[in-house]
Amino acid sequence: MQQPPRLVVDALSRSFGGRRVVEDVSLTIAPGQVTCLLGPSGCGKSTTLRMIAGVETADQGRVVIDGDTVVGPGVHVPPEARGIGLMFQDFALFPHLSVARNVGFGLKGDAQARQARVDELLEKVNLAGYGQKHPHELSGGEQQRVALARALAPRPRLMLMDEPFSGLDNRLRDGIRDSTLEVLKAEGAAVLLVTHEPDEALRMADEIALMRDGRIVQRGAPYNLYNSPTDRAAAAFFSDINVIEGVSRGALTETPFGRFLTPGHADGAKVEIVIRPQHLKIDFDRAGRGPHPTELEGTPARGTVLRARFLGRESLVEFAMDFQGARLTAAVPGVFLPKPGTVLWLMIRRDRCFVFAA
Repeated sequence: MQQPPRLVVDALSRSFGGRRVVEDVSLTIAPGQVTCLLGPSGCGKSTTLRMIAGVETADQGRVVIDGDTVVGPGVHVPPEARGIGLMFQDFALFPHLSVARNVGFGLKGDAQARQARVDELLEKVNLAGYGQKHPHELSGGEQQRVALARALAPRPRLMLMDEPFSGLDNRLRDGIRDSTLEVLKAEGAAVLLVTHEPDEALRMADEIALMRDGRIVQRGAPYNLYNSPTDRAAAAFFSDINVIEGVSRGALTETPFGRFLTPGHADGAKVEIVIRPQHLKIDFDRAGRGPHPTELEGTPARGTVLRARFLGRESLVEFAMDFQGARLTAAVPGVFLPKPGTVLWLMIRRDRCFVFAA
């Protein structure tokens, strides 16, 4: 039997100075589920989280936690009565308190039960034996784990996390994300994580809600958002893209790479065919011998190398194409650094492309 949602957000909206910064945001989160509210800076995601937390007042809409309405017409339950855990970028640890006292701050019950909960969480975040240390004695990653333990200590029904990893060193971030996700899953809390980093959302989320200009524009599993973006901007948010312009004619669009199926677009409509750099292939087998169409990959098109850069796992090669004044970028695994001016033939997987109205 499917569990009822832990969190329901329905048509939540907020304006500042006459400008609507959050517009009709709706989402649900089940117990144990991690949902990432993803979007660029200023899109309204942190304001949404703050309204759910109760530290920002909603203009309209509802927030329901475990069936209890905490935001609604005439209803505004104070933050401390919502059963939520909060974790922010700056960690906000008390510098004068030990690690153990930070984690146990606000816990109720007898001293033995409080200490047992503190010890349990320090063990879970791999800080057993750190209880008597103070925040200034810890690394950034260790402080982040203390903040996580403190937020989880009261066993919140819902964890709200606002860019909690952005202050960490890049070398530590992936490991801290993974260990945090493991602890969150073990605790079984529903989690809403706000982030502007698509890699973080893809790594941590069971579901992603992509936000733009105060609205959720697409919501679903990470695989679906990456592989079936709703528009060009959604595709570009998750990775670099190449764009080829065309005109739809009878559900087909002719391009220098061959014909593409473009159903749903009116005859004569301008369309954009979007392809990620890793799906732009260099035709090494037929280099310099001209176009030879294949059913899946269409027709090769000629490009001249402008620049090649080695990035470790892959090389990025930028091309000036012989059509539309286009510049396209191919991602090639490993080391591939052709000299500027080299002419190569490129192909694209037509089943890996996205087609949008121009």
